[in-house]
Amino acid sequence: MFYYVLKYVLLGPLLRLVFRPRIEGLEHVPSSGAAIVAGNHLSFSDHFLMPAILKRRITFLAKAEYFTGPGIKGRLTAAFFRSAGQIPVDRSGKEAGQAAIREGLGVLAKDELLGIYPEGTRSHDGRLYKGKVGVAVMALRAEAPVIPCAMIGTFEAQPPGRKLPRIHPVSIRFGEPLDFSRYAGMENEKTVLRAITDEIMYAILTLSEQEYVDRYAADVKKEEAKKAESRRPFRRTPSS
Repeated sequence: MFYYVLKYVLLGPLLRLVFRPRIEGLEHVPSSGAAIVAGNHLSFSDHFLMPAILKRRITFLAKAEYFTGPGIKGRLTAAFFRSAGQIPVDRSGKEAGQAAIREGLGVLAKDELLGIYPEGTRSHDGRLYKGKVGVAVMALRAEAPVIPCAMIGTFEAQPPGRKLPRIHPVSIRFGEPLDFSRYAGMENEKTVLRAITDEIMYAILTLSEQEYVDRYAADVKKEEAKKAESRRPFRRTPSS
């Protein structure tokens, strides 16, 4: 219930008023049945802008950290994300990918819309990174179409580290549904999963017109963090 209060009364009208997003290809999102909306991920705002403009409810897989914060602020944040239709997924450990797939398939089994960011994390520099194959596994197992989606302008509106978004033109583009039924029963074939994922990422790239990087965003982030740490001046601890 609170999902629709947020969408139609509290958050949705505010987002539409502030950003006035330009919507393209909304007719490609099916009005019923299971489907996966796979998009690029540029900003914290993405979680709320897309649901605000979709006619159907959409459930996103969100990182578990949004649900485990300490104190009153943490509990309020967790309650907000659950009310907004987000499902917590622990991204650490070997079972992280399987947990996300299980949760996603549970949403699709109810003939609902599932939102997913194949890159696995927000882009830290506005570029589009290599997709993870979980989206392909879910598409095949659920026999669900994949609708590519591009968020444009949200990186400039709310780049990483900025708490409140600035007013900036935003566009949301949906592409034609991708049908992978020709690969039915091949969800355990690594080459097939890679091919499907790359096809999805290419469709997103075509819509977003971003620069593409054929590496996982998380790996690039780690490398850049290590370089930044190595450039920090060495601080000698005072002797006692």
